[in-house]
Amino acid sequence: MTDIKRIKRVLVSVYHKDGLEEILRKLHKEGASFISTGGTQAFIEKLGLPCDAVEDLTGYPSILGGRVKTLHPKVFGGILGRRGNSDDKNEMKKYEIPEIDLVIVDLYPFEETVESGASEEDIIEKIDIGGISLIRAAAKNFSDVLIVASKV
Repeated sequence: MTDIKRIKRVLVSVYHKDGLEEILRKLHKEGASFISTGGTQAFIEKLGLPCDAVEDLTGYPSILGGRVKTLHPKVFGGILGRRGNSDDKNEMKKYEIPEIDLVIVDLYPFEETVESGASEEDIIEKIDIGGISLIRAAAKNFSDVLIVASKV
């Protein structure tokens, strides 16, 4: 029988925000806390919900023109840490890495950008690195982390 696991901490980093409000309000009502980046953090806070900045978790600002935000051991450790592995738990404690139980992420609209006739520079910026990495990390640790990888 599968144990019921409580979602305590949620990483939210999305391009498309439609449909997001309802799930965020439900998660907040159930006691979940949020960690987010830039525009998504502003969206969450505009809803009147508390949200911690990824930068506060990592100790680093968004760098390289926004190309590097979530790519950090405190983010990926929180997703990849195996809850039942004592070595992982000890390392997470040692490095102050909080568990992340749910990842809500989508990818930049690459195909739409290409089809729009955008410049090469704009197209290249829509190649998602962090989003796909978050999806893969959450999928790898599927027994401990849930993933919503598209519009909610």
